[in-house]
Amino acid sequence: MDHRSSRGRSVLPSGSGSGLGLLLVAALVLGAAGPEPRCRERSRRVCGADIAARQLDYLVFATQSVEPGSIANAIAHMERDRVDPSYAAPAGAFGADAWDGRFAKLAGFEDTSDFDVLELVSAYLGYRGDPALAPELWDKIETAILGFKYWYDQPTPEGIIDDMWYWSENHQIIFHTIEYLAGQTFPNRTFTVTGMTGKEHRRHARPLILRWLEHRARFGFDEWHSNVYYPLDVKPLLTLVEFTRDREITEKAAMILDRLLFDLALHSFRGAFGATHGRSYKKDKNTALHENTFNLSKLLFDQTEYGYTSRGDSTAVMMARARRYRLPEVILDVAASDVPFADRERMGIELDELASPASPYPAPYGLSFEGEEDVVVWWSMGALTTWQVLPSVYAMADRYGLWETELFQPFLELRDALVTLELAQGFAWAFAEAAALELMKEVDTYTYRTPDYMLSSAQDYRKGSRGNQYHAWQATFDANAQVFTTHPVVPPRENTDWRDDPDPGNWTGTASMPRSAQHENVAIHLYAPQYIPIPTEPFRSFMRYEPYTHAYFPQDHFDEVVQDGNWTFGRFRDGYIALYSWRVAEFVDHGPAVPTNGMLEPFDLIAYGGPDNVWIVECGRAADWGGSFTDFQNAIRAASVIVTPVTEGLPGSAVPPFFEVEYQSPSLGTVSFSWEGPLLVAGEEVPIRGYPRYENPWTRTEFLDRNLLLHDAETGASLWQEFEKGKRMARPPRWP
Repeated sequence: MDHRSSRGRSVLPSGSGSGLGLLLVAALVLGAAGPEPRCRERSRRVCGADIAARQLDYLVFATQSVEPGSIANAIAHMERDRVDPSYAAPAGAFGADAWDGRFAKLAGFEDTSDFDVLELVSAYLGYRGDPALAPELWDKIETAILGFKYWYDQPTPEGIIDDMWYWSENHQIIFHTIEYLAGQTFPNRTFTVTGMTGKEHRRHARPLILRWLEHRARFGFDEWHSNVYYPLDVKPLLTLVEFTRDREITEKAAMILDRLLFDLALHSFRGAFGATHGRSYKKDKNTALHENTFNLSKLLFDQTEYGYTSRGDSTAVMMARARRYRLPEVILDVAASDVPFADRERMGIELDELASPASPYPAPYGLSFEGEEDVVVWWSMGALTTWQVLPSVYAMADRYGLWETELFQPFLELRDALVTLELAQGFAWAFAEAAALELMKEVDTYTYRTPDYMLSSAQDYRKGSRGNQYHAWQATFDANAQVFTTHPVVPPRENTDWRDDPDPGNWTGTASMPRSAQHENVAIHLYAPQYIPIPTEPFRSFMRYEPYTHAYFPQDHFDEVVQDGNWTFGRFRDGYIALYSWRVAEFVDHGPAVPTNGMLEPFDLIAYGGPDNVWIVECGRAADWGGSFTDFQNAIRAASVIVTPVTEGLPGSAVPPFFEVEYQSPSLGTVSFSWEGPLLVAGEEVPIRGYPRYENPWTRTEFLDRNLLLHDAETGASLWQEFEKGKRMARPPRWP
């Protein structure tokens, strides 16, 4: 069966890159649409998609009630008042003390305070003086902005422990954005905490913003495909586009925002951002309705039958009020495409946490493991517990009092137990599979999307290693009908809160990543944890796991579910899934003490007997099986599956068993995979590493290429970005 089609295929020659050749190709492709149509947008270089109706639709939803404690809700009311002649925001709806709790949080430098300041800055710059807010509240906003601390090396008031987190990818761009805009807004004022003027803050933040943007242009996002943290990148990027008066920042922020939304469009299916994720939580994985991306995706792409889920979703509010940013039409084409396609991507910086400290290990790409300027790059990757970065982590923690903070407290007992930095480095290397629990290094992702399902995997990524928030793979049929596996760290929580799960926990993250390989509609996931649990503290909390693997398979949300031996089958409308477990899996009802989010049938498919296991997934469509779910099942049942545990001849540090698998897929032929070997499909090796930055029907962009050209061959819509020069051009579809 050939699932390929020419619709939406890029007409770019393989290997087209930057420079004169790419400019000529861009000119040809952009010219393919015929004479330039008269652009309806204010910017003649960027003809954006018309999403004004959906923007207003969300604002109408968001303003059905007043939520006094929500800054985003206030922005929604003020923006709807501006664009909707039939609506008037209630005067004084947000009283003088409405956000006193937020202001107390900011004064205490608590974690996520930067999120609040970003919303305050957006409200202040967009609507200053609007009567929906009490006059005193506008004064308090100004005082909070002038009294904030904008980076870790700025002063902390006496008696306060700064618990703000400056290190992750999303926090960094938020801090830089709010510092720049605060400085731009109050250039001649002296900020009360830092003692710096607004001009000084702006000068401090500008190179940090540009470096963050350049890093994403080269490497993509460390928190790859994150359905939690992509929205927290969208907000500062949008805020920069909307409010900065610096053209270079504005243009480059718009380019990176385009790329993030392109990524979202590629991996959106019926409202779900159903990809592998670098960071995700139970609440976002087990139903897309709780994803932080859900309302944004619905607003932009409108591909789900479910309604909006939050009136105070600040990312959706920011997009609904966007005035300067124009979403390129080609990105809407990507989201709307109904032809099966594969997307291959590579993101991040390679860092070998398993390399021996006895041998030199130079930092890649001209970076350094020493010095604060580059340490923030490693920390944005979650590399703070890798042995290469540990000396700088210790030095910065000592210099800035980080050991006292809430986020470093869990490591304090471990640091003291290891006594010296040298011992800590040795531990970080010897137990890297467990110790590097937050590392997000270079990853190759593969996604196959059809009109009836989407299957996505992180290819051969940190096999056997713990990942606090990794999401290795997922099959998506709907916002609620989703299937994936994990190796749990702890049993399920017994309470009434569906979203509650430790980090990592029963569904959040994984105690060990599988070695995964996917080609089109088939994937194999081999579980073999490469560290031994240590039952004593302080090591136990970092080195423990449950003796089983399990799958999330919500029976309530599928039209049919059938179990037969090692196979579990599911049908959602015209999409099919077959899930194989080498250890026979069974649905487990945990009883009334464990929340179910309203589901009546068991959804936890557990393979008892050990943490080592083989899971195979094959997806199908009614269109490929003559409309017969029965034929699909019968073909899978008849397929040979040979799993061979390997316990001898392994590397000295290996924790057996490893696995060799041969699966006779009804759709692809023989698929072979093992713990060390390549992926073979019908006897041919299929690469699972070393992908381009993007390879899909709309572009082939080489890894590290800062430029980007997207083109839809059917509609003619295109986007061209020349990052270094700050040039961004978008064409709409061909006009008649």
